[in-house]
Amino acid sequence: MNPTALMIMLLSLAIGTTMTLMSHHWLLAWIGLEINTLAIIPLMTKTPHPRAIEAATKYFLTQASASALILFSATMNAWKTGEWSITLLSDPYTITLSMALMMKLGLAPLHFWLPEVIQGIPLSTGLILSTWQKIAPMTLLLQISHLTDLKLLITMGLTSILIGGWGGINQTQLRKVMAFSSIGHLGWMVLILKFNPQLTLFNFLLYITMTAAMFFSLMSISSTKISEISSSWPKSPILVTTMMLVLLSLAGLPPLTGFSPKLLIILELAKQNTLLLASVTMLASLLALFFYLRLTYVMILTLPPHIPPSSTHWRTTKNSPLTATMTTLALLIFPLSPTLLLII
Repeated sequence: MNPTALMIMLLSLAIGTTMTLMSHHWLLAWIGLEINTLAIIPLMTKTPHPRAIEAATKYFLTQASASALILFSATMNAWKTGEWSITLLSDPYTITLSMALMMKLGLAPLHFWLPEVIQGIPLSTGLILSTWQKIAPMTLLLQISHLTDLKLLITMGLTSILIGGWGGINQTQLRKVMAFSSIGHLGWMVLILKFNPQLTLFNFLLYITMTAAMFFSLMSISSTKISEISSSWPKSPILVTTMMLVLLSLAGLPPLTGFSPKLLIILELAKQNTLLLASVTMLASLLALFFYLRLTYVMILTLPPHIPPSSTHWRTTKNSPLTATMTTLALLIFPLSPTLLLII
C-alpha cells in the first residue's frame, strides 16, 4: 500500500477512536465508530485476494448493521427523553444499544463474523482489529454499564467464554485461534462489567497487551498456521520460548500477567456472593486452557532433537524493540497489578 494512503488510514483510525472516547453525545460517538469502520477496510484489502475481499465485505455488513442499530436506538432515545447524552438512556433502548456494541466487539452469540474476518486478513490488520478497533465500543459499553441489564451481561459473558474455548479447540489456523481467544477474553470482561467496571478496564488493558505481544511475535516469524509455528525454533529460539510463555499468559496461568485479571474477577464474583457463577466461569475457561496448552505442546514437541534439520523452513526473523517490549509486559505485569488497579 502507498505509504501516504497508509498514513491517512492509520490517522483516520486514531481520529475515529479519539472522537468516540471524547464524546458525550451519541451522534458524535456514532460518527467516530463509522470513521473507524471505514478506515480499516482499505487495510483489510491491501492484498487483493478473494479471502481478503470476502473478509472486508463481512466486516462492513456486520459493522454497518450494528451502527444502524446504534443510530436508530439513540435517535428513539433522544425522541423519548429529549437528550442525546450517552449516560441518559431509557429502558428499552439500553438493551438494543448494549447488543449493538457487543456485536461490534464480537461477543457470542453475535461473534460469527470475527473468526472469518480475522482469518482472511493480514496479521498486521488482524492486530488492529483485535486491539485498537475494540477500544471505542468497549468505552461506550463501560459508560452505560450502570444501566445495562445484569442478566444480559452474565448470559453474553458465559456464552462468550464457552464459545471462545470450544471454537478454538480444533483450529489449525493461528489467526482463528486468536479470534476465539479474543471472544473468550471479552466474555470475562463483560461478565464483571456490572459488578466492577474498573476491573473490566484493567482486564481490557491487559488483554490488549497480551494479544499485541502474540500478534507481533507471529508477524516476526511470518506464521499463520500451527505447522509453521512448530518449525520456528531453529530460526529464533528465544522468540519461540517467549511465544510459549505468552500463550500460557493468555491461558491465565500464574505467575504470568494473564493470571491477575482472572484471579481478581473470580475474587470479585465471590465477594458478590455469586459462587455458582464463579464456579461455572472457571469450569468454562478450562476449554480455552486446553487449546492454549495444545499450542504450547506442539511447540515443545518440535524442539531439538525431535525435529530433523531437513524439515525446517528457512525464513528470516524480524525482531523489533516493540515486540520485545510488548512480550515483556505480557509476561511480567502480575506483581504490578495492585498498583495498576489503584491508578485505574
